[in-house]
Amino acid sequence: MDNLTREQRHKNMKAIQSKDTSIEIKLRKALWKEGLRYRKNYAGLPGKPDIVFTKYKVAVFCDSDFWHGFDWENRQHAIKSNHEYWIPKIKRNIARDREVECLLKEMGWEVIRFWEWQIRKEIDACVSKIQRIILEKKIDGNV
Repeated sequence: MDNLTREQRHKNMKAIQSKDTSIEIKLRKALWKEGLRYRKNYAGLPGKPDIVFTKYKVAVFCDSDFWHGFDWENRQHAIKSNHEYWIPKIKRNIARDREVECLLKEMGWEVIRFWEWQIRKEIDACVSKIQRIILEKKIDGNV
């Protein structure tokens, strides 16, 4: 059972950001520092990727561990309150992420997804992966 009133829960949920989250900002700052320029929250593509390198057709998503279902098989059992709502909600998010990824790949885009924990704890590895993929695209002449 939820320990907040309906109005309190509504206020909390309304405050959750869909763009410019702390993990997006952290990754964008790290990319900018490396001289990589990008577009953010690109509405011209399915799923509105968080970071897009249009020239190289690379779309990057910064996925929250909770909202996008990191380690879902194990973590779904830890949801104690309102699990009748949250479990289907997160399952829909996971399915939508897969659909968007397939659409983008069909359109010839490289899709990179980073979990929240990766951005928080392994930011250098995230930046390196993006740099490597962009370099590969430059070398292959896919630009």
